Amino acid sequence: MSISMIQFIQEEILKMDWLSRLFREALERMGIATESRIGGSLHFFLYDCVKITVYLCVLIFAISYVQSFFPPERTKRIMGRFHGIYANIIAALLGTITPFCSCSSIPIFMGFTAAGIPLGVSFSFLISSPMVDLGSLVLLTGIFGLRIASVYVILGLLLAVLGGLVIEHLSLENEIEPTLLQLKPVEQLLPTLSRKERLSYAAEQVKTTLRKVFPYILLGVGIGSLIHNWIPENWIISLLGKGNPVGVILATLVGIPMYADIFGTIPIAESLLLKGAELGTVLAFMMGVTTLSLPSMIMLRKVIKPKLLGTFIGICILGIILIGYIFNALQAVLLL
Repeated sequence: MSISMIQFIQEEILKMDWLSRLFREALERMGIATESRIGGSLHFFLYDCVKITVYLCVLIFAISYVQSFFPPERTKRIMGRFHGIYANIIAALLGTITPFCSCSSIPIFMGFTAAGIPLGVSFSFLISSPMVDLGSLVLLTGIFGLRIASVYVILGLLLAVLGGLVIEHLSLENEIEPTLLQLKPVEQLLPTLSRKERLSYAAEQVKTTLRKVFPYILLGVGIGSLIHNWIPENWIISLLGKGNPVGVILATLVGIPMYADIFGTIPIAESLLLKGAELGTVLAFMMGVTTLSLPSMIMLRKVIKPKLLGTFIGICILGIILIGYIFNALQAVLLL
């Protein structure tokens, strides 16, 4: 494939530059200058809302279709065939084709643990699922480019595998709440779905997820448009740029209490990067939001004890911060 073709795919298909030009021309014809703050905010809001919604629908449809081949019962059986680090790797990889937010991943994690899947393996899945799903790869490719998206996914999978291994090594099985241990896994005969049924399932998942996620897209794009056009660049640089060596730590800790998924955090991350924030700092913020949101930690606390929950949170925070600094160190190379 030629360089020009790769560039066309990157800019016109993944980034949807044609859509940006379309909205800019439409606003200019309405007498709204896109160079002004108001015009720039409107352009950013319209362009990113439509772009991310299209991504959402296409990605969820495709991933849900693939996911229809891997219901939880089948996934448990697949994971049960592997042992040691190989089980952690498989769990992390299976996390890439599962729900888009941490709250949706927790019920699956509970099912794995109740079915006797080793605790560390279940946690490899729980780390991977909201952080590095296939949607993240495609969406990050469209915004930041394939090189950054690929490194992000590789490092995220590495964190999931190593995090699970650490938890397994610490032997924290006694830190599971009795309510989870008392759950009885139900063996079900797995129905064979027809192609039409799989397509119907994927379409229904798009409708359900869009209803749930769209408000966060609007909120995220709204915040992104304000950052992009109204917050002074020197403010962002002083807090999250090269001049602040603890910017990664700050971004991670700020992101954790929030509740959103990759589709809601992407426009904020994009605006911060354009305003001068460092790449690793921006990605650390995204990871903090998607992996360790406060609502998901409250849900998780109901089935695991404080010591295990604290260990999980600590591993994720340290891993995210380390990944952030790695990206900052490689920023000059990755943004070429």
